[in-house]
Amino acid sequence: MSVGAEQEPAPANGGVSERRTLAATCAAHFVHDGIADALYVLLPIWAQAFGLSYVQVGTLRMAYSTAMALLQLPAGMLAERVGERALLAAGSMLAGFGFAVLATSQSYAVLGALILLTGVGSAVQHPIASTLISKAYAPASRRAALGVYNFVGDVGKMVVAAGMGLGIAAIGWQSSVAVYGLIVVAVGIATLIALGGWTGRTTPPAVQRPRADAAGWGFTNPKGFALLGAIQVIDSACRTGFLTFVPFLLIGKGASVASVGFALALVFIGGAAGKLVCGLAAERVGILRTVVLTELATGALIALVVAAPLAWAMILLLPVGIALNGTSSVLYGTVAEFVREDRQSRSFGLFYTLGSAAGATAPLVFGIVSDLSGVAPALLVIAALAVVTVPIAWALDPHLARRNHVSP
Repeated sequence: MSVGAEQEPAPANGGVSERRTLAATCAAHFVHDGIADALYVLLPIWAQAFGLSYVQVGTLRMAYSTAMALLQLPAGMLAERVGERALLAAGSMLAGFGFAVLATSQSYAVLGALILLTGVGSAVQHPIASTLISKAYAPASRRAALGVYNFVGDVGKMVVAAGMGLGIAAIGWQSSVAVYGLIVVAVGIATLIALGGWTGRTTPPAVQRPRADAAGWGFTNPKGFALLGAIQVIDSACRTGFLTFVPFLLIGKGASVASVGFALALVFIGGAAGKLVCGLAAERVGILRTVVLTELATGALIALVVAAPLAWAMILLLPVGIALNGTSSVLYGTVAEFVREDRQSRSFGLFYTLGSAAGATAPLVFGIVSDLSGVAPALLVIAALAVVTVPIAWALDPHLARRNHVSP
């Protein structure tokens, strides 16, 4: 590798080293994904404490995902003008504050409002952190860096889910969310320091202020991006729907609250392994085969979890996590290959927005199905939906073969 190639990422990321950028963004991913998935442990607690229906439970999860869906794209576009560092740090501090204040909730309405506020803070994390990593790393090592970033997020999911379950059993849900919220605020402050302060920019002004010939989304293959986005929508809907209602299925089979936290941790352990393994598999056997295998496995394993007794359902959650989360690392690592570098902030924002919009809608839709038919039938619908991605993946394959072609 030439000297120029080694030095290229530094000016593109405002003088912050690759390793420091990756460490800061991974820390943010850890705590934000911890928030998102701690909600799955808390939802059954709130359902019992406030007498909520499945639709109301779905609406609470929807509040968080709606904020993500509405604000990830604006966050990516705003970052092009003001820089990514301040937005990432401020978002972490706001999310931590909103989560900590959940401890004071006395009603369903207050819960919803504070979850929405927490989602506003978390909305900046995925597109901004992904952009920081993409700008810091050369194309040859970018997918690996994003794979590490996604892996650490799943580690956050499993650690926080298990910790939240144990914390609820030991000190109650109010104290648990207050403590974790303050931890997230502290990580936001540390992220700001690591990335160089409020005023640091990650790209030169010439890149941040696009020229007339760089207007628009910067897609190099719009159809390929659209098909990739369609898979993201279905994959996110299945993942969010399953994680929202599988705790209720397990409780119906006899699981305790602490066991639910452990069960979700098993899903996230599998998810962490799945993202790492599937990211590597995509490089070896191809994106198409990896997506098809993970989605077919997702549908089959969810159906088995529904049918199995509690002990076997718990055992199956680990492979469910591998299949359920494995697809996403393949999708995220492919986004940058369909978009010009100067438009990556908004393209990642758009891509994550598609997933968040699906994640916002899925809990409500499957909550309605659960109220009408029960949790088990709702999860079987999710299993069937996962298989719908297979023909879309086949349609995407020709675009992957010519992803470097620039569309007029």
